[in-house]
Amino acid sequence: MTDAAPRCSDSARARVDSPLGTAAPASRWLLVEHPGPWQRDAVESSGIARPVLGEMRSAAAAVGGRVLLIRRPGRRVTGGARAWAVADSTVPGSAPIWGVWDHDRDLLDAVAVLRDGLTGSGASVEADPLLLVCAHGRHDVCCAVRGRPVAAALQDRWFGATWECSHVGGDRFAANLVVLPDGVFYGNLDAASAVDVVEAHLGGETRIEHFRGLSTEPPVAQVAVAAALARSAPAAPRSFSSTSVRRDGADRWSVQLSGTAPLPDLVATVVTSARPPARLTCAAMRETTAMAYEVVALSVADTAER
Repeated sequence: MTDAAPRCSDSARARVDSPLGTAAPASRWLLVEHPGPWQRDAVESSGIARPVLGEMRSAAAAVGGRVLLIRRPGRRVTGGARAWAVADSTVPGSAPIWGVWDHDRDLLDAVAVLRDGLTGSGASVEADPLLLVCAHGRHDVCCAVRGRPVAAALQDRWFGATWECSHVGGDRFAANLVVLPDGVFYGNLDAASAVDVVEAHLGGETRIEHFRGLSTEPPVAQVAVAAALARSAPAAPRSFSSTSVRRDGADRWSVQLSGTAPLPDLVATVVTSARPPARLTCAAMRETTAMAYEVVALSVADTAER
C-alpha cells in the first residue's frame, strides 16, 4: 500500500463491512505482560527463551488457546516482576488466574495453568474481568491509531482491568476490544463508544452494533448468537450458545441455540456469501475476499429439536 492509500479501518467503515462472525477462535487465553516494543509477530519476537515459547505454543494448541502479550496503556515496565494471566472462556463466570514472572522459566507456571487448569506457583484468582484493547501498531497502524485512545479511555474508567494487547485479528474493525474471560469481541470502537459498550456488557447488555462475536463459537454460530441477542434485547453476550451447527447446503447453515433461562432455545438459518475483494489490512499487498453472513430465519426451537 502507498502512503496515500486509505487505512483499512477507514475503508471498511466506508464499505460498511459487518464485524459479525469475525471473533478469532480461542477457548483459553494466556496473557503475558511485556512492555515491548512489539514486532509484527509479537510473541515470537518477544525475547522469551525458545524452549519456554515452545511450551507456551504447545499448551495453547492442545487446549484451543491463544497467547497474547499485554501491557498497561501508556506505561512501560523497565524491570522487576511482570504479570501473567490465564482466562478460560468455556466456563461462564470463571475468574482469571494470575501469577508473576521474573525469569522466562517462571512462565512454565502459566503454561501449567493453561494446559491443566492448575494453579501454579504464586498464582491467584481475581474475579474482575479483563479488558484487552488491540494496540499492536507494528501489525497494523489502525490498531495503534484507533486502539490507544480507546485503551486510555477504558483505563480512566476501569484502571485495573484495562490492558493494551497484541494482535487479536480483524484489523479493519479497529479499535478492537476483547472482554475476558467471556471471550467476547467488540469492534469499530472509539473512546466514547468503548466506555458505553463496556458499561453495557458489565450490566448484562450487548451493543450489537459493535459486537463481533464469541471466541468459543464458529463464525456462523457467532452471527446466529448476535441475531438471538438482538431479538432478546437487553441480553448479556453469553445468553446464548450453540448446541448444533449443521451445514444444509453450499451456503446455508442451521444453528441450534440454547438460551439461558428464561430465554428460549432458538434455531437460526444463516446464509453465507462472498464480499467483493478488498484490502482487508493496511499491510495487504493485494485484495482478498471476506465472508458475509446473514440470518434469514430465526425462530423458537420445537421441543423435538432441543
